[in-house]
Amino acid sequence: MLRTLSSSVFSPATLFSPRPLLCLMMAITAIDIDKEAYEMGLEFIKKAGVDHKINFIHSDGIKALDQLVKDKKEFDFAFADADKSNYVNFHERLLKLVKVGGIIAFDNTLWFGFVAEDEEGVPEHMREYRKALIEFNKKLALDTRVEVSQISIGDGVTLCRRLV
Repeated sequence: MLRTLSSSVFSPATLFSPRPLLCLMMAITAIDIDKEAYEMGLEFIKKAGVDHKINFIHSDGIKALDQLVKDKKEFDFAFADADKSNYVNFHERLLKLVKVGGIIAFDNTLWFGFVAEDEEGVPEHMREYRKALIEFNKKLALDTRVEVSQISIGDGVTLCRRLV
């Protein structure tokens, strides 16, 4: 069975059509501090008949990941779309949770293209995440534990294949 982990439920649970889950042997562990985000998509998930395949954890992402590491859980794929300032911390934990050869996806890593702009041209309210994502992207580029592919769809998705 394919085991998937998501650090945010809003995008994966509501934007990914649940219909393909019917055909796949897949289980999803979804973590979000915002239970309403999960409940928003739950109606559609139930209509598709796949609610039994989703384990929702109502928690802070770091705390939940720490518990999953402690419980020695293993995943084939992880999708991170939460607190961008914590992507570095998510990455370290996800490397312990995703099996060798598995994929970790980080959403919004180009941050509306602002990671390539001078700070003065970036709206004030977007600067904190911009700075965090620039540092995160630099760390990923140097991380020999993963093979990295930056995809410039939307505001960027980075795929990391775990090597060791």
